Amino acid sequence: MSSSQRRTAGPGPAPVETDVPGRLDRLPWSPWHWRILIGLGTVWILDGLEVTVVGNLAARLAEPGSGIAISTAQVTTVAAALYVAGACCGALFFGWLTDRLGRKKLFMITLAVYLAATAVTALSWTAWFFFLCRFFTGFGIGGEYAAINSAIDELIPARVRGRIDLIVNGSFWIGAALGAFASIALLNTSLFATDVGWRLAFGIGVVLGLVILLVRRHVPESPRWLFTHGRGEEAEEIVAEAERIVERETGKPLPPVDEPPIRIRDRGPIGFVTIARTLVTTYPRRTILGLSLFIGQSFLYNSVTFGYAAILTGFFDVPAGDTGYYFAVIAVGNFLGPLLLGHLFDSVGRRPMIAGTYIGSGVLLFGTAWLFQRGSLDATTMTACWTAVLFLASAGASAAYLTVSEIFPLETRAMCIAFFYAVGTAAGGISGPLLFNGLVSSGQVGDASLAFCIGAGLMAAAGLVEAAIGVKAERRSLESIAAPLSQVAEPTAKR
Repeated sequence: MSSSQRRTAGPGPAPVETDVPGRLDRLPWSPWHWRILIGLGTVWILDGLEVTVVGNLAARLAEPGSGIAISTAQVTTVAAALYVAGACCGALFFGWLTDRLGRKKLFMITLAVYLAATAVTALSWTAWFFFLCRFFTGFGIGGEYAAINSAIDELIPARVRGRIDLIVNGSFWIGAALGAFASIALLNTSLFATDVGWRLAFGIGVVLGLVILLVRRHVPESPRWLFTHGRGEEAEEIVAEAERIVERETGKPLPPVDEPPIRIRDRGPIGFVTIARTLVTTYPRRTILGLSLFIGQSFLYNSVTFGYAAILTGFFDVPAGDTGYYFAVIAVGNFLGPLLLGHLFDSVGRRPMIAGTYIGSGVLLFGTAWLFQRGSLDATTMTACWTAVLFLASAGASAAYLTVSEIFPLETRAMCIAFFYAVGTAAGGISGPLLFNGLVSSGQVGDASLAFCIGAGLMAAAGLVEAAIGVKAERRSLESIAAPLSQVAEPTAKR
Protein backbone atom coordinates (compact mmCIF):
# COMPACT_ATOMS: atom_id res chain seq x y z
CA MET A 1 0.00 0.00 0.00
CA SER A 2 1.37 3.43 -0.97
CA SER A 3 2.18 6.21 1.44
CA SER A 4 -0.80 8.25 0.24
CA GLN A 5 -3.47 5.60 0.80
CA ARG A 6 -4.00 2.87 3.36
CA ARG A 7 -6.88 0.64 4.35
CA THR A 8 -8.42 0.85 7.78
CA ALA A 9 -10.35 -1.80 9.62
CA GLY A 10 -14.10 -1.84 9.82
CA PRO A 11 -17.24 -3.62 8.63
CA GLY A 12 -18.05 -3.89 4.90
CA PRO A 13 -15.62 -2.79 2.20
CA ALA A 14 -12.48 -1.48 3.85
CA PRO A 15 -12.19 2.31 3.67
CA VAL A 16 -9.18 3.76 1.89
CA GLU A 17 -7.42 6.76 3.36
CA THR A 18 -6.06 9.07 0.69
CA ASP A 19 -4.45 12.47 0.38
CA VAL A 20 -4.84 12.63 -3.41
CA PRO A 21 -7.03 15.80 -3.30
CA GLY A 22 -4.51 17.67 -1.17
CA ARG A 23 -1.61 16.57 -3.35
CA LEU A 24 -3.33 17.77 -6.51
CA ASP A 25 -4.36 21.11 -4.98
CA ARG A 26 -0.85 21.92 -3.75
CA LEU A 27 0.85 21.47 -7.13
CA PRO A 28 2.37 24.68 -8.51
CA TRP A 29 1.17 25.74 -11.95
CA SER A 30 3.26 24.09 -14.65
CA PRO A 31 3.31 22.99 -18.32
CA TRP A 32 1.57 19.80 -17.13
CA HIS A 33 -1.50 21.88 -16.30
CA TRP A 34 -1.26 23.73 -19.61
CA ARG A 35 -1.40 20.44 -21.50
CA ILE A 36 -4.57 19.49 -19.65
CA LEU A 37 -6.05 22.89 -20.40
CA ILE A 38 -5.27 22.69 -24.10
CA GLY A 39 -6.47 19.12 -24.43
CA LEU A 40 -9.76 19.69 -22.63
CA GLY A 41 -10.58 23.38 -22.58
CA THR A 42 -10.21 24.10 -26.29
CA VAL A 43 -13.41 22.22 -27.09
CA TRP A 44 -15.46 25.32 -26.25
CA ILE A 45 -13.78 26.94 -29.24
CA LEU A 46 -15.56 24.32 -31.34
CA ASP A 47 -18.90 25.14 -29.73
CA GLY A 48 -18.44 28.85 -30.37
CA LEU A 49 -17.40 28.17 -33.94
CA GLU A 50 -20.47 25.99 -34.53
CA VAL A 51 -23.06 28.38 -33.15
CA THR A 52 -21.60 31.49 -34.78
CA VAL A 53 -21.03 30.01 -38.21
CA VAL A 54 -24.60 28.70 -38.39
CA GLY A 55 -26.03 32.02 -37.19
CA ASN A 56 -24.05 34.05 -39.73
CA LEU A 57 -24.68 31.60 -42.57
CA ALA A 58 -28.45 31.55 -42.05
CA ALA A 59 -29.18 34.04 -44.84
CA ARG A 60 -26.86 32.27 -47.28
CA LEU A 61 -28.40 28.86 -46.60
CA ALA A 62 -31.80 30.28 -47.55
CA GLU A 63 -30.62 31.70 -50.88
CA PRO A 64 -31.49 30.01 -54.19
CA GLY A 65 -28.62 27.82 -55.32
CA SER A 66 -27.39 27.03 -51.81
CA GLY A 67 -28.01 23.34 -52.40
CA ILE A 68 -30.43 23.01 -49.50
CA ALA A 69 -34.13 23.90 -49.31
CA ILE A 70 -34.37 25.82 -46.03
CA SER A 71 -35.44 29.27 -44.85
CA THR A 72 -33.59 31.76 -42.64
CA ALA A 73 -36.29 31.42 -39.98
CA GLN A 74 -35.86 27.63 -39.94
CA VAL A 75 -32.11 28.00 -39.37
CA THR A 76 -32.39 30.58 -36.58
CA THR A 77 -35.35 28.99 -34.79
CA VAL A 78 -35.96 25.29 -35.52
CA ALA A 79 -32.33 24.32 -36.18
CA ALA A 80 -31.12 26.45 -33.27
CA ALA A 81 -33.66 24.92 -30.90
CA LEU A 82 -32.82 21.39 -32.06
CA TYR A 83 -29.10 22.01 -31.55
CA VAL A 84 -29.81 23.10 -27.97
CA ALA A 85 -32.25 20.22 -27.43
CA GLY A 86 -29.58 17.81 -28.62
CA ALA A 87 -27.09 19.39 -26.24
CA CYS A 88 -29.53 18.93 -23.34
CA CYS A 89 -30.09 15.26 -24.18
CA GLY A 90 -26.38 14.68 -24.73
CA ALA A 91 -25.49 16.33 -21.44
CA LEU A 92 -27.86 14.07 -19.48
CA PHE A 93 -26.92 10.86 -21.30
CA PHE A 94 -23.17 11.37 -21.30
CA GLY A 95 -23.21 13.01 -17.86
CA TRP A 96 -24.69 9.84 -16.39
CA LEU A 97 -22.05 7.74 -18.17
CA THR A 98 -19.24 10.11 -17.10
CA ASP A 99 -19.96 9.56 -13.41
CA ARG A 100 -20.16 5.80 -13.96
CA LEU A 101 -17.40 5.09 -16.49
CA GLY A 102 -14.94 7.91 -15.87
CA ARG A 103 -14.04 11.31 -17.30
CA LYS A 104 -11.49 10.21 -19.89
CA LYS A 105 -13.57 7.60 -21.71
CA LEU A 106 -16.40 10.02 -22.15
CA PHE A 107 -14.46 13.10 -23.20
CA MET A 108 -13.05 10.99 -26.04
CA ILE A 109 -16.44 9.60 -27.07
CA THR A 110 -18.31 12.91 -26.94
CA LEU A 111 -15.75 14.62 -29.16
CA ALA A 112 -15.99 11.76 -31.66
CA VAL A 113 -19.79 12.17 -31.77
CA TYR A 114 -19.40 15.89 -32.42
CA LEU A 115 -16.88 15.31 -35.22
CA ALA A 116 -19.05 12.75 -37.01
CA ALA A 117 -22.21 14.88 -36.82
CA THR A 118 -20.43 18.03 -37.98
CA ALA A 119 -18.83 16.30 -40.93
CA VAL A 120 -22.16 14.88 -42.06
CA THR A 121 -23.84 18.31 -41.71
CA ALA A 122 -21.75 19.54 -44.64
CA LEU A 123 -23.54 16.99 -46.84
CA SER A 124 -27.05 18.26 -46.02
CA TRP A 125 -29.39 18.65 -48.99
CA THR A 126 -32.73 19.25 -47.29
CA ALA A 127 -34.06 20.88 -44.13
CA TRP A 128 -34.97 17.69 -42.23
CA PHE A 129 -31.48 16.23 -42.67
CA PHE A 130 -29.88 19.52 -41.58
CA PHE A 131 -32.09 19.52 -38.48
CA LEU A 132 -31.10 15.93 -37.66
CA CYS A 133 -27.41 16.75 -37.99
CA ARG A 134 -27.75 19.83 -35.79
CA PHE A 135 -29.42 17.72 -33.09
CA PHE A 136 -26.59 15.18 -33.00
CA THR A 137 -23.92 17.89 -33.17
CA GLY A 138 -25.49 19.39 -30.07
CA PHE A 139 -25.72 15.89 -28.56
CA GLY A 140 -21.93 15.58 -28.68
CA ILE A 141 -21.30 19.12 -27.45
CA GLY A 142 -23.71 18.65 -24.52
CA GLY A 143 -21.80 15.58 -23.41
CA GLU A 144 -18.60 17.61 -23.53
CA TYR A 145 -19.92 20.10 -20.98
CA ALA A 146 -20.36 17.41 -18.32
CA ALA A 147 -17.19 15.41 -19.00
CA ILE A 148 -14.83 18.35 -19.52
CA ASN A 149 -15.90 20.58 -16.64
CA SER A 150 -15.72 17.59 -14.27
CA ALA A 151 -12.22 16.64 -15.39
CA ILE A 152 -10.81 20.16 -15.38
CA ASP A 153 -12.12 21.08 -11.93
CA GLU A 154 -10.81 17.80 -10.47
CA LEU A 155 -7.30 18.27 -11.90
CA ILE A 156 -6.75 22.03 -11.41
CA PRO A 157 -5.44 23.37 -8.04
CA ALA A 158 -8.12 24.95 -5.85
CA ARG A 159 -6.38 28.31 -5.56
CA VAL A 160 -6.74 28.99 -9.32
CA ARG A 161 -9.80 26.87 -10.12
CA GLY A 162 -12.07 29.88 -10.55
CA ARG A 163 -10.02 31.84 -13.07
CA ILE A 164 -9.06 28.72 -15.06
CA ASP A 165 -12.63 27.50 -15.27
CA LEU A 166 -13.85 30.92 -16.38
CA ILE A 167 -11.19 31.22 -19.07
CA VAL A 168 -11.90 27.71 -20.33
CA ASN A 169 -15.64 28.31 -20.62
CA GLY A 170 -15.03 31.80 -21.97
CA SER A 171 -12.90 30.36 -24.78
CA PHE A 172 -16.22 29.67 -26.50
CA TRP A 173 -15.84 33.21 -27.77
CA ILE A 174 -12.50 32.55 -29.40
CA GLY A 175 -14.40 30.07 -31.54
CA ALA A 176 -17.16 32.62 -32.04
CA ALA A 177 -14.65 35.17 -33.33
CA LEU A 178 -13.09 32.58 -35.63
CA GLY A 179 -16.54 31.64 -36.86
CA ALA A 180 -17.43 35.27 -37.49
CA PHE A 181 -14.31 35.94 -39.53
CA ALA A 182 -14.59 32.62 -41.34
CA SER A 183 -18.18 33.37 -42.32
CA ILE A 184 -17.06 36.65 -43.90
CA ALA A 185 -14.77 34.78 -46.30
CA LEU A 186 -17.13 31.86 -46.80
CA LEU A 187 -20.02 34.17 -47.69
CA ASN A 188 -17.93 35.89 -50.36
CA THR A 189 -19.31 34.45 -53.59
CA SER A 190 -16.25 35.64 -55.49
CA LEU A 191 -14.26 33.13 -53.45
CA PHE A 192 -16.75 30.32 -52.93
CA ALA A 193 -19.90 29.32 -54.78
CA THR A 194 -23.21 29.70 -52.95
CA ASP A 195 -23.51 25.96 -52.40
CA VAL A 196 -19.86 25.44 -51.38
CA GLY A 197 -18.88 28.08 -48.79
CA TRP A 198 -21.33 27.02 -46.09
CA ARG A 199 -20.29 23.36 -46.48
CA LEU A 200 -16.64 24.26 -46.00
CA ALA A 201 -17.59 26.12 -42.81
CA PHE A 202 -18.45 22.83 -41.11
CA GLY A 203 -15.17 21.36 -42.30
CA ILE A 204 -13.30 23.91 -40.16
CA GLY A 205 -14.83 22.39 -37.03
CA VAL A 206 -13.93 18.88 -38.12
CA VAL A 207 -10.25 19.76 -38.71
CA LEU A 208 -9.95 21.61 -35.39
CA GLY A 209 -11.73 18.77 -33.57
CA LEU A 210 -9.35 16.16 -34.95
CA VAL A 211 -6.37 18.14 -33.64
CA ILE A 212 -7.98 18.37 -30.19
CA LEU A 213 -8.72 14.64 -30.25
CA LEU A 214 -5.03 13.87 -30.80
CA VAL A 215 -3.95 16.11 -27.91
CA ARG A 216 -6.67 14.79 -25.62
CA ARG A 217 -5.37 11.21 -25.75
CA HIS A 218 -2.58 12.21 -23.33
CA VAL A 219 -4.84 13.77 -20.67
CA PRO A 220 -5.06 11.48 -17.61
CA GLU A 221 -8.17 10.16 -15.92
CA SER A 222 -9.28 12.13 -12.87
CA PRO A 223 -7.55 10.66 -9.79
CA ARG A 224 -10.42 11.94 -7.68
CA TRP A 225 -12.89 9.88 -9.72
CA LEU A 226 -10.61 6.82 -9.53
CA PHE A 227 -10.27 6.73 -5.75
CA THR A 228 -14.05 6.99 -5.24
CA HIS A 229 -14.54 4.01 -7.56
CA GLY A 230 -12.23 1.56 -5.81
CA ARG A 231 -9.24 2.27 -8.06
CA GLY A 232 -6.97 3.92 -5.55
CA GLU A 233 -3.75 2.43 -6.90
CA GLU A 234 -4.39 3.91 -10.35
CA ALA A 235 -5.14 7.28 -8.73
CA GLU A 236 -1.85 7.06 -6.81
CA GLU A 237 0.11 6.26 -9.97
CA ILE A 238 -1.34 9.22 -11.88
CA VAL A 239 -0.73 11.68 -9.04
CA ALA A 240 2.79 10.39 -8.39
CA GLU A 241 3.61 10.75 -12.08
CA ALA A 242 2.14 14.26 -12.12
CA GLU A 243 4.26 15.18 -9.09
CA ARG A 244 7.42 13.95 -10.80
CA ILE A 245 6.61 15.85 -13.99
CA VAL A 246 5.68 19.10 -12.22
CA GLU A 247 8.76 18.98 -10.01
CA ARG A 248 10.97 18.43 -13.05
CA GLU A 249 9.27 21.14 -15.11
CA THR A 250 9.34 23.77 -12.36
CA GLY A 251 12.80 22.84 -11.09
CA LYS A 252 11.63 23.28 -7.48
CA PRO A 253 10.67 20.85 -4.72
CA LEU A 254 6.94 20.51 -4.20
CA PRO A 255 5.38 22.27 -1.19
CA PRO A 256 4.06 20.08 1.63
CA VAL A 257 0.47 18.83 1.59
CA ASP A 258 -1.47 21.01 4.02
CA GLU A 259 -4.88 19.31 3.72
CA PRO A 260 -5.70 16.28 5.89
CA PRO A 261 -6.37 12.95 4.13
CA ILE A 262 -9.91 11.69 3.74
CA ARG A 263 -11.33 8.18 4.11
CA ILE A 264 -13.30 6.71 1.21
CA ARG A 265 -15.36 3.52 1.05
CA ASP A 266 -16.36 2.37 -2.45
CA ARG A 267 -20.16 2.30 -2.54
CA GLY A 268 -20.66 1.24 -6.16
CA PRO A 269 -22.64 3.07 -8.86
CA ILE A 270 -24.75 6.03 -7.77
CA GLY A 271 -28.40 5.76 -8.91
CA PHE A 272 -30.78 8.51 -9.98
CA VAL A 273 -32.64 8.32 -6.66
CA THR A 274 -29.44 9.15 -4.77
CA ILE A 275 -28.65 11.98 -7.17
CA ALA A 276 -32.17 13.40 -6.83
CA ARG A 277 -31.98 13.13 -3.04
CA THR A 278 -28.65 14.96 -3.08
CA LEU A 279 -30.10 17.82 -5.12
CA VAL A 280 -33.49 18.14 -3.45
CA THR A 281 -32.90 17.08 0.15
CA THR A 282 -29.21 17.59 0.93
CA TYR A 283 -28.52 20.74 -1.11
CA PRO A 284 -31.88 22.39 -1.98
CA ARG A 285 -30.53 25.96 -1.83
CA ARG A 286 -27.63 25.07 -4.10
CA THR A 287 -30.09 23.51 -6.55
CA ILE A 288 -32.13 26.72 -6.69
CA LEU A 289 -28.91 28.66 -7.18
CA GLY A 290 -27.73 26.49 -10.08
CA LEU A 291 -31.06 26.65 -11.88
CA SER A 292 -31.26 30.43 -11.52
CA LEU A 293 -27.78 31.01 -12.91
CA PHE A 294 -28.26 28.65 -15.84
CA ILE A 295 -31.69 29.83 -16.92
CA GLY A 296 -30.61 33.49 -16.90
CA GLN A 297 -27.42 33.09 -18.88
CA SER A 298 -28.83 30.46 -21.23
CA PHE A 299 -31.74 32.62 -22.36
CA LEU A 300 -29.50 35.60 -22.97
CA TYR A 301 -26.69 33.82 -24.76
CA ASN A 302 -28.66 31.47 -26.94
CA SER A 303 -30.83 34.37 -28.01
CA VAL A 304 -27.90 36.58 -28.94
CA THR A 305 -25.68 34.00 -30.59
CA PHE A 306 -28.47 32.68 -32.76
CA GLY A 307 -30.24 35.98 -33.40
CA TYR A 308 -27.87 38.95 -33.42
CA ALA A 309 -27.25 38.70 -37.17
CA ALA A 310 -31.02 39.00 -37.68
CA ILE A 311 -31.05 42.22 -35.63
CA LEU A 312 -28.26 43.72 -37.72
CA THR A 313 -29.85 42.82 -41.06
CA GLY A 314 -33.44 43.53 -40.00
CA PHE A 315 -33.09 46.83 -38.15
CA PHE A 316 -29.87 48.35 -39.42
CA ASP A 317 -29.77 47.06 -43.01
CA VAL A 318 -26.35 45.46 -42.54
CA PRO A 319 -25.60 43.17 -45.52
CA ALA A 320 -25.70 39.49 -44.62
CA GLY A 321 -22.07 39.12 -45.64
CA ASP A 322 -20.94 41.81 -43.18
CA THR A 323 -22.59 40.62 -39.97
CA GLY A 324 -19.47 38.64 -39.10
CA TYR A 325 -17.47 41.84 -38.50
CA TYR A 326 -19.89 43.01 -35.83
CA PHE A 327 -20.16 39.61 -34.20
CA ALA A 328 -16.38 39.31 -34.06
CA VAL A 329 -16.26 42.49 -31.93
CA ILE A 330 -18.87 41.06 -29.55
CA ALA A 331 -16.95 37.79 -29.38
CA VAL A 332 -13.72 39.55 -28.39
CA GLY A 333 -15.53 41.42 -25.61
CA ASN A 334 -17.04 38.17 -24.38
CA PHE A 335 -13.66 36.48 -24.08
CA LEU A 336 -12.02 39.50 -22.43
CA GLY A 337 -14.61 39.37 -19.62
CA PRO A 338 -13.55 35.98 -18.16
CA LEU A 339 -9.91 36.62 -19.08
CA LEU A 340 -9.62 39.97 -17.26
CA LEU A 341 -12.10 39.38 -14.43
CA GLY A 342 -11.43 35.68 -13.78
CA HIS A 343 -8.77 36.17 -11.09
CA LEU A 344 -11.24 38.23 -9.03
CA PHE A 345 -13.47 35.18 -8.63
CA ASP A 346 -10.61 33.58 -6.67
CA SER A 347 -9.52 36.68 -4.74
CA VAL A 348 -12.62 38.83 -4.16
CA GLY A 349 -14.82 35.74 -4.04
CA ARG A 350 -17.52 33.85 -5.90
CA ARG A 351 -20.61 35.48 -4.42
CA PRO A 352 -19.78 39.19 -4.96
CA MET A 353 -18.32 38.60 -8.42
CA ILE A 354 -21.07 36.33 -9.75
CA ALA A 355 -23.82 38.55 -8.36
CA GLY A 356 -22.08 41.67 -9.63
CA THR A 357 -21.57 40.39 -13.17
CA TYR A 358 -25.12 39.10 -13.49
CA ILE A 359 -26.81 42.19 -12.07
CA GLY A 360 -24.41 44.56 -13.85
CA SER A 361 -25.03 42.97 -17.25
CA GLY A 362 -28.78 43.11 -16.65
CA VAL A 363 -28.67 46.81 -15.83
CA LEU A 364 -26.58 47.55 -18.92
CA LEU A 365 -28.97 45.57 -21.10
CA PHE A 366 -31.96 47.49 -19.76
CA GLY A 367 -30.09 50.65 -20.77
CA THR A 368 -29.43 49.21 -24.23
CA ALA A 369 -33.13 48.42 -24.67
CA TRP A 370 -34.04 51.99 -23.71
CA LEU A 371 -31.59 53.49 -26.19
CA PHE A 372 -32.76 51.12 -28.93
CA GLN A 373 -36.40 51.97 -28.26
CA ARG A 374 -35.58 55.68 -28.62
CA GLY A 375 -33.84 55.10 -31.93
CA SER A 376 -30.51 56.34 -30.56
CA LEU A 377 -28.45 53.41 -31.81
CA ASP A 378 -27.01 52.34 -35.12
CA ALA A 379 -25.27 49.07 -35.98
CA THR A 380 -21.95 50.24 -34.53
CA THR A 381 -23.26 51.70 -31.27
CA MET A 382 -25.63 48.77 -30.78
CA THR A 383 -22.68 46.42 -31.08
CA ALA A 384 -20.72 48.56 -28.61
CA CYS A 385 -23.58 48.34 -26.11
CA TRP A 386 -23.90 44.58 -26.47
CA THR A 387 -20.13 44.20 -26.12
CA ALA A 388 -20.26 46.04 -22.76
CA VAL A 389 -23.23 43.93 -21.62
CA LEU A 390 -21.60 40.66 -22.57
CA PHE A 391 -18.19 41.59 -21.14
CA LEU A 392 -19.84 41.21 -17.72
CA ALA A 393 -22.37 38.56 -18.67
CA SER A 394 -19.70 36.26 -20.12
CA ALA A 395 -17.77 36.15 -16.86
CA GLY A 396 -20.98 35.45 -14.96
CA ALA A 397 -22.18 32.80 -17.41
CA SER A 398 -18.83 30.99 -17.25
CA ALA A 399 -19.08 31.10 -13.46
CA ALA A 400 -22.42 29.27 -13.67
CA TYR A 401 -20.60 26.19 -14.97
CA LEU A 402 -17.93 26.65 -12.31
CA THR A 403 -20.58 26.88 -9.59
CA VAL A 404 -22.48 23.69 -10.35
CA SER A 405 -19.27 21.72 -10.90
CA GLU A 406 -17.84 22.53 -7.49
CA ILE A 407 -20.78 22.70 -5.05
CA PHE A 408 -22.01 19.08 -5.34
CA PRO A 409 -20.38 15.76 -4.35
CA LEU A 410 -17.74 14.25 -6.62
CA GLU A 411 -19.73 11.11 -7.45
CA THR A 412 -22.58 13.22 -8.85
CA ARG A 413 -20.52 16.03 -10.37
CA ALA A 414 -20.90 15.24 -14.07
CA MET A 415 -24.58 14.41 -13.69
CA CYS A 416 -25.23 17.62 -11.75
CA ILE A 417 -23.49 19.68 -14.44
CA ALA A 418 -25.58 17.86 -17.03
CA PHE A 419 -28.80 18.36 -15.07
CA PHE A 420 -28.38 22.09 -14.61
CA TYR A 421 -27.17 22.57 -18.15
CA ALA A 422 -30.08 20.55 -19.56
CA VAL A 423 -32.85 22.04 -17.42
CA GLY A 424 -31.49 25.57 -17.56
CA THR A 425 -30.80 25.38 -21.26
CA ALA A 426 -34.15 23.76 -22.02
CA ALA A 427 -35.88 26.58 -20.16
CA GLY A 428 -33.73 29.41 -21.50
CA GLY A 429 -31.85 27.99 -24.46
CA ILE A 430 -34.80 26.56 -26.37
CA SER A 431 -37.34 29.22 -25.45
CA GLY A 432 -34.73 31.97 -25.87
CA PRO A 433 -34.09 31.62 -29.62
CA LEU A 434 -37.78 30.94 -30.32
CA LEU A 435 -39.05 33.94 -28.31
CA PHE A 436 -36.15 36.26 -29.13
CA ASN A 437 -36.21 35.59 -32.87
CA GLY A 438 -39.98 35.61 -32.91
CA LEU A 439 -40.02 39.11 -31.46
CA VAL A 440 -37.10 40.36 -33.53
CA SER A 441 -38.46 38.96 -36.79
CA SER A 442 -41.62 41.03 -36.39
CA GLY A 443 -39.58 44.05 -37.46
CA GLN A 444 -41.07 46.14 -34.66
CA VAL A 445 -38.68 48.10 -32.45
CA GLY A 446 -40.94 47.63 -29.45
CA ASP A 447 -40.92 43.84 -29.82
CA ALA A 448 -37.12 43.73 -30.05
CA SER A 449 -36.81 46.00 -27.01
CA LEU A 450 -39.11 43.66 -25.08
CA ALA A 451 -36.84 40.73 -25.99
CA PHE A 452 -33.86 42.66 -24.59
CA CYS A 453 -35.73 43.44 -21.37
CA ILE A 454 -36.71 39.81 -20.80
CA GLY A 455 -33.06 38.77 -21.04
CA ALA A 456 -32.01 41.63 -18.75
CA GLY A 457 -34.62 40.73 -16.16
CA LEU A 458 -33.61 37.08 -16.02
CA MET A 459 -29.92 37.97 -15.61
CA ALA A 460 -30.62 40.50 -12.85
CA ALA A 461 -32.91 38.07 -11.02
CA ALA A 462 -30.25 35.34 -11.12
CA GLY A 463 -27.72 37.81 -9.73
CA LEU A 464 -29.99 38.56 -6.80
CA VAL A 465 -30.33 34.83 -6.07
CA GLU A 466 -26.53 34.51 -6.06
CA ALA A 467 -26.22 37.48 -3.69
CA ALA A 468 -28.67 35.84 -1.29
CA ILE A 469 -27.57 32.18 -1.28
CA GLY A 470 -24.27 31.95 -3.18
CA VAL A 471 -21.62 29.53 -1.90
CA LYS A 472 -18.21 30.67 -0.69
CA ALA A 473 -16.10 28.24 -2.73
CA GLU A 474 -13.02 30.28 -3.62
CA ARG A 475 -9.64 28.64 -2.88
CA ARG A 476 -11.33 25.69 -1.15
CA SER A 477 -10.84 22.04 -2.04
CA LEU A 478 -13.77 20.40 -3.77
CA GLU A 479 -14.08 17.91 -0.89
CA SER A 480 -14.45 20.71 1.68
CA ILE A 481 -17.21 22.38 -0.36
CA ALA A 482 -19.20 19.16 -0.73
CA ALA A 483 -17.99 15.95 0.90
CA PRO A 484 -17.94 12.90 -1.42
CA LEU A 485 -20.90 10.58 -0.88
CA SER A 486 -18.42 7.74 -0.37
CA GLN A 487 -16.47 9.59 2.34
CA VAL A 488 -16.46 7.81 5.69
CA ALA A 489 -17.93 10.10 8.34
CA GLU A 490 -15.50 9.18 11.11
CA PRO A 491 -12.70 11.68 11.55
CA THR A 492 -9.32 10.71 10.16
CA ALA A 493 -6.38 10.71 12.55
CA LYS A 494 -3.55 12.96 11.52
CA ARG A 495 -0.31 11.31 10.54
